[in-house]
Amino acid sequence: MTFDKSQLDFDKMNGLLPAIVQDANTRMVLMLGYMDETALDKTLTSGKLTFFSRSKQRLWTKGETSGNFLELVSIKADCDQDALLVYVHPRGPVCHTGTDTCWEEENEAANFLDQLEKVIQSRQGAAPETSYTASLFAKGINKVAQKVGEEAVELVIEAKDDNKELFLNEAADLMYHYLVLLTAKGYTLEEVMGILKERHKR
Repeated sequence: MTFDKSQLDFDKMNGLLPAIVQDANTRMVLMLGYMDETALDKTLTSGKLTFFSRSKQRLWTKGETSGNFLELVSIKADCDQDALLVYVHPRGPVCHTGTDTCWEEENEAANFLDQLEKVIQSRQGAAPETSYTASLFAKGINKVAQKVGEEAVELVIEAKDDNKELFLNEAADLMYHYLVLLTAKGYTLEEVMGILKERHKR
């Protein structure tokens, strides 16, 4: 990725910038590290987060020992250009203690739909016999799209009656299959939400 570092103020903290690391999907804060200019350059070129270790006085790529790398998604500088917000895809636990975050929190999205989407994405490419979701992916895009149509029709049918339980269950089925279709097409719920937000601004 490209990132303009020309305005960053490395002098304020003796050549280091604090880097707040956040999961790009769940938005959970995972850890805090420090980057000097060399660590930032290596992060940008390798795509894996690299920090400057103050205790070891050397560059340190997160996951170089454990294999639990932090894959770079994007970087933002704050308004004073002296702190970084780094979005990543974590590949395994982040903390050296084995927990998801350095604050012993589970890395889960606040929004359940985000959690569900993450589970659905993890099923893509899995053996069809391992789960219903994996079996849907294995049948191809036409079958996935067909299921969305079927569930939509069933929801419309239930909307004509007054059975709350049946209606809500069909609504849940449609939402689930819609997320499967988004994933099968290579798109995300966040992209759809972005379009809705733009429309709302108008």
